[in-house]
Amino acid sequence: MTGLDSLYQELILDHSKHPVGNPLHDVGDAAHADSHQKNPVCGDEITLRVAVDGDRITEVSWEGTGCSISQASASMLASLVEEEIEGDGMTRADAVALIERFREALRSRGTIPLDEETFADAAALSGVSKFSARVKCAMLAWVALEDGLGRA
Repeated sequence: MTGLDSLYQELILDHSKHPVGNPLHDVGDAAHADSHQKNPVCGDEITLRVAVDGDRITEVSWEGTGCSISQASASMLASLVEEEIEGDGMTRADAVALIERFREALRSRGTIPLDEETFADAAALSGVSKFSARVKCAMLAWVALEDGLGRA
């Protein structure tokens, strides 16, 4: 294992043990949608809540059970969205484009790495793309966000 692989493994374990955006937050009267996603192959489950104000995402929170990859991926996604909200904000279109780039990289079998500047800690999940059985674990929260945005 290279030093970078080891660092990425530690980052995944850290997000799994100390998740960002967990548990689900009460968003009051804000427009929002919940999406529950399950990986029937391994039993991972994520319920993600996305709150929106017009075209802007105002909050993402989640709760779930499963492997460290699915839980870390949900935490990394929530952290990434939180950072964007604190900055210029994240639009629905920005989020959908981010999800599509994440999906493309994870389906690439290691040929398309996730850019750290764009994906922050979630770039640590690049190596998952080499293990097709784990791709759905990493994608679970991202699919939940995509679904939630479509319904919010």
